[in-house]
Amino acid sequence: MTPRRLARRQALLATGMTYGLMLVVAAGVADQGWAFAAASLLVASMALGGLNLLFPQGLTFAFGAANGLAVYVCLFVVMGRAGFPLAHEWSRPLAFLLPVLAFVAACWWRRRELQAVAEGGADLAHFPRFVRWLLVSGLIGVVSLASPISRLGPDGQTLALLLAMAAIAAIGAASVGDVVRLLVDVATMLRRVGVRLRLLSVPIATYVSLFALLAVAFGCVYRIADGLSREPVFLFVGAPARISFSEALHFSVVTLSTVGYGDIQPHDDGIRLLAALQMVLGQLLLLFGFAEIMRSHTEGLRRGNDGRKPGFGPNEEDATGTRLRTDLRP
Repeated sequence: MTPRRLARRQALLATGMTYGLMLVVAAGVADQGWAFAAASLLVASMALGGLNLLFPQGLTFAFGAANGLAVYVCLFVVMGRAGFPLAHEWSRPLAFLLPVLAFVAACWWRRRELQAVAEGGADLAHFPRFVRWLLVSGLIGVVSLASPISRLGPDGQTLALLLAMAAIAAIGAASVGDVVRLLVDVATMLRRVGVRLRLLSVPIATYVSLFALLAVAFGCVYRIADGLSREPVFLFVGAPARISFSEALHFSVVTLSTVGYGDIQPHDDGIRLLAALQMVLGQLLLLFGFAEIMRSHTEGLRRGNDGRKPGFGPNEEDATGTRLRTDLRP
């Protein structure tokens, strides 16, 4: 496959992945209006597809960008409703679009410079720089929530919302180089995480299998004990009641994970002792899983993917061959 066709294929895959992630986010924020949800999905997909064409760094780059945009959508919905509750509905999609369009336009304007940055690989020394624009953007959000903007009328809140997002758009356009570096760094770290997850696949699968075994076994015992007893041995929403197998399995999973929703409670001393035993086994299983993960991680470091022990010094390469600086000197 030629490099050009490979880039197009990665762009299509990245766009499809972006559609999937943003579709979930758009459905989640649909209570803000379907117009806003549709705008979020459409603009995110087009923007991230364009970014992948400009910076064809693979699926991990697209996933990092999509994840960042998903976080932006969630923060915009929460902060927008809290700080500008009476703003006109037509202004919300427009305010949402301003930073995204400004960032994409800045990427296109500086595309040659940013392509060189993206092709240069990851450089963790840039991390301290990201704090500056994050703090300034966060300061705008704090001022929006702390100031009496919410007491203004709809027109005043609409104007304040558009001005705040225009300021964030200007910050995003000015710091576009740092954002692209961050996306490249995130893509590199995701590739490293993928390699490590492959090394941890065996202990993870073992832990999940043992967890499922304990959950099903104790769920069956709970259901059998309830069926054989003369009186219900569980409280369902505070009242004695017989439980079905699905409810017994739900109680087993909740007990094993020590979540404790409280909708189903043991109403018999024997069931209480059984649940206590299951909780202890759950803690032991957690310790076993942690020990196995640490053992596999240590063996992976000792063995290495290329026959040597990977280090963490400057200009280290990860398992994918991506050059990675880890010194944090400015």
